[in-house]
Amino acid sequence: MNKIEILAPSGGFDSIYAAVRSGADAVYVGAKDFSARASAKNFTLEELSDAVKYCHAYGVKVYLALNTLIFDDELDEALELVKNAAKCDIDALITQDIGFAMAVKQLVPSLKLHASTQMSVHTLSGAKALKELGFSRVVLAREMSKDEIKYIADNCDIELEVFVHGALCMCVSGQCYMSAMLGTRSANRGMCAQPCRLPFSSDSSNTHALSLKDNSLVKYIRELQEIGVVSAKIEGRMKRPEYVASAVQACVQMRDNGFVDDETAHDLQAVFSRTGFTDGYYTSNLGHYMFGYRKREDVLSASEKLLKNIRSTYKDELQHVEITADISVTVGKPIILTVTDGKNNVTVTSDFQVQEAQNMSVSKEKLHSYLSKTGDTPFILKTLNCTILGNAFIPAKEINALRRNALDLLCKKREKWHNYKVNKIDFESLTAEINDTHKASLAQRALVSDLEIPKSFSKFAYVFAPLFDVVKNEEKVAKLKNEGINIAVEIPRGMFSREDKIISALQKAKAMGITHAYCHNIGAVYICKQLDICSSLSFAMNIANSLSLKWAKGYGCSNVELSIELDYKRVNALKSELPTGVASYGYLPLMMTRNCPVKSGVHSCATCKKALNLQDRKGEQFPLKCDGVVTEILNCVPLILPQEIYKSKNVNFTILHMYVENSVENKEKILKKLSENRSFTRFTHGLYLRGVKNFTIF
Repeated sequence: MNKIEILAPSGGFDSIYAAVRSGADAVYVGAKDFSARASAKNFTLEELSDAVKYCHAYGVKVYLALNTLIFDDELDEALELVKNAAKCDIDALITQDIGFAMAVKQLVPSLKLHASTQMSVHTLSGAKALKELGFSRVVLAREMSKDEIKYIADNCDIELEVFVHGALCMCVSGQCYMSAMLGTRSANRGMCAQPCRLPFSSDSSNTHALSLKDNSLVKYIRELQEIGVVSAKIEGRMKRPEYVASAVQACVQMRDNGFVDDETAHDLQAVFSRTGFTDGYYTSNLGHYMFGYRKREDVLSASEKLLKNIRSTYKDELQHVEITADISVTVGKPIILTVTDGKNNVTVTSDFQVQEAQNMSVSKEKLHSYLSKTGDTPFILKTLNCTILGNAFIPAKEINALRRNALDLLCKKREKWHNYKVNKIDFESLTAEINDTHKASLAQRALVSDLEIPKSFSKFAYVFAPLFDVVKNEEKVAKLKNEGINIAVEIPRGMFSREDKIISALQKAKAMGITHAYCHNIGAVYICKQLDICSSLSFAMNIANSLSLKWAKGYGCSNVELSIELDYKRVNALKSELPTGVASYGYLPLMMTRNCPVKSGVHSCATCKKALNLQDRKGEQFPLKCDGVVTEILNCVPLILPQEIYKSKNVNFTILHMYVENSVENKEKILKKLSENRSFTRFTHGLYLRGVKNFTIF
């Protein structure tokens, strides 16, 4: 069994040193742009090159996180960044944007792609889709249980990476729009303002109902290794190097020794926590105990004395690369020294001619003592093969200089691991063949949360209703069809542990004559492709550029609801051969969470009426929508589409999101109000006019 990789976060070079010297097998870093941690220090290209050389010399891999949504006007810059990163010799690229990932496959074919946790993969079907698309690894959603992880490991030949320590967002990564909608700082663009850490409550028992304790699965690292997980990932590119060192040391100790010593365990919690840690998702033990926020005592525990003690544990280089040295010493000739790490070989010859000894001659023991002084290098001398001919004398400075020269050259040989072929492509060449002259009459669609559907909805091209409700109510569906309503199905957004049920329900829906499904994630799209059901991609797929639309077309998708983080100018600039549309109304979901924020208080599933709200510190009410597996936190005001966006050639359809309208009368009332262009007391235009902030804000 291969040892599980310990993967450390590095927001700057100080954290690189902390990670490598503490025993990390790999680090992941961000560049100055397109990083999901835009406020970390991050790396320039020159710094990235230096970081890769340093890490490779110590046998440590470097993964570049380019894991944000990328807009059309940024794609050339992003591709240029990948080209330069390949020249820096990175070992893999972590990415969220599906269209951009496909472009990278063409740009640098042999560069490994890791699917970011921002891709929200939490099912076997999602992992299979990414394997099919050429990804070598998937970073699984943090909300998954041990059994769910094992199921994917047993049934899909793709590397799995699991977060084992660090901050835990309330929302499934890649599905959070709260920061963007409330303040234009997008979590999908690396700029989350973390409004969820502020007070939210449904009652007095939990004042921070959207703030979870930090995740810690360190004690399960050996179990994850046995399951088949290849990488144990530590969160924290914005955290201090002392945190990185403590987390790496804890993970290495657990993997190699089976336990974490008391001092390291203490340091790990003291350096950063939110009133302790949780393993609730992994153990399927959800509930109130998972919630926590950073209190005064948590901050004070990271004292300067503690930080100084932690720094002392990684002040020296970690010498763990074993080398063999062969030295030949012959009187009257230069010294010849060969060193090897088992893969790379270096031979150096001295300018000095070995002299005849007048007093004490050199010995193997003396040579071993000189050559063992490997200093600030990765190396430790394991074996010395020595040939001494004659009564030889060598000054210590000559041996030391020869050793330094040899080890410097060996380090340089170890710095370069890859020889990437970089092709000449750009955004224009990738989209040149797209025929985006399609024009369709503006159609309307609706997404409903139940089967209480008015007859007036017969005007819609499709009405997407919950999959399980549809297949359980064949007579009701038949009646709605007779009324002219074109029923389609919405696949549950959170598919955790119910993939087989979803597949079975889709097969039944297909037998009922239903042809279209609304898909929130790549796993759902994959299933539809296997079952030959037309997939309509939801805004939750985060399709934000022409390359992602190109992928959707090639993958067989029918149409795409564009990302709600696109402004109307960027919507209009897209190139697509698929019908594209936008959300035009609704209390849109700001979060999808597996841990119910209401259940953490006085409410339970047994007493829940599924019509509850969360209240923020300003008194705003955010409705909750629960399907028994995930809870969606909806915006406090409805979205209304601004008139500017109707002018776009890329708005072929609009979708009404009716999450809270739970009666025929209420739905009819909203539809009538919209059709008559009557104003709402409170509403938002979302990001269609404002857009999201650019990377330059920090």
